[in-house]
Amino acid sequence: MDYAMTDFVLAIVHHLLVFILAGILAFEIGTVSLTMKRDEILRVSRVDIWYGILAGVIIVVGFTRATVAAKGWAYYSINVFFWAKIGTFLLVGLLSIVPTVAIIRWRSALKRDPAFAPSADAVRYVRRYLWAEAALFLLLPVFAAAMARGYGELTP
Repeated sequence: MDYAMTDFVLAIVHHLLVFILAGILAFEIGTVSLTMKRDEILRVSRVDIWYGILAGVIIVVGFTRATVAAKGWAYYSINVFFWAKIGTFLLVGLLSIVPTVAIIRWRSALKRDPAFAPSADAVRYVRRYLWAEAALFLLLPVFAAAMARGYGELTP
């Protein structure tokens, strides 16, 4: 595979993974609700595992793109929008810890009590974090578009 094709394939994979991650976040927002029952808790628990896995793969593919693809590390390493995108993605990841821990606790509670349902306060708390993740997630394509057009270059 030549250089241009490698860049093309990595770009496609990176973007598809980000869209899938956004879909998972949307699924979690739609599923974590005041009316959650056993099946929804188990379903969101299984899907949340993929959220973490995909986030890790996105980082690997993204940094691979930044180092071996078309523009190379020299371009990205001095771009403020690249670092804003990385920082925002990491902040989304940190925010996702709260819902993940809650979902794990809910799944564990189900093992002890099959009729378990999270409290309204717990659901509202988790939903605030999910919505905060979604709000920050919206910044990622803004930073990516600015970076792709050459904005944000810091002078060394």
